[in-house]
Amino acid sequence: MEQTGAEDGLPENYAELKKAAGRSADWRARLSAVEELGKHPHKQVIDILTRLAESDPVYTVQEAAYRKLLAFGEQVQAPSKDKPELFKGLSKILLRIKKSLPRDHSYEEFKEKLKKMRIDIYDTYEGVKGDDFDKWLESKWSSVK
Repeated sequence: MEQTGAEDGLPENYAELKKAAGRSADWRARLSAVEELGKHPHKQVIDILTRLAESDPVYTVQEAAYRKLLAFGEQVQAPSKDKPELFKGLSKILLRIKKSLPRDHSYEEFKEKLKKMRIDIYDTYEGVKGDDFDKWLESKWSSVK
C-alpha cells in the first residue's frame, strides 16, 4: 500500500495536492499546490513539479514549479513566456460561442458564456494575461467574425 503521509517524506495532504496540481480549469489551485508541494523534496513531488514546470499553460505556475525544483537542486530548464496558441482553434471556439448568443449581445454576456462553456480556456488565459485579461478578451470578442 502506498503511503501518503509525512512519515514517508510526502505532505500529509499529498493526494489532495496532487489532485489540485492537475486541475486544468483552476490555475490558482495549481499554483497553491506548487507552493505547498515545494516544501517536500520527494521523488513523487519532483515528478509533479517537473510536469508543471514543463507543460503548464500558465507561465506563473510554470515559473513557480521551476523555482521549487531549483531549490531542490534539480537541473531544470527555465520555462519560456513565449508560447504558441495555447488552445488549438481558439478563434473558431470563440466564434462558436459568439454565434450561440443573440446578435446584439454584450461583451459581458460573451465573457460569461465563455466561462460557462469553456472554463479551461477562460481560466488559462485569465492566468496568462493577468490584469490584461479583459482587454485581451474584449479585443478577441470584437475581432471574431
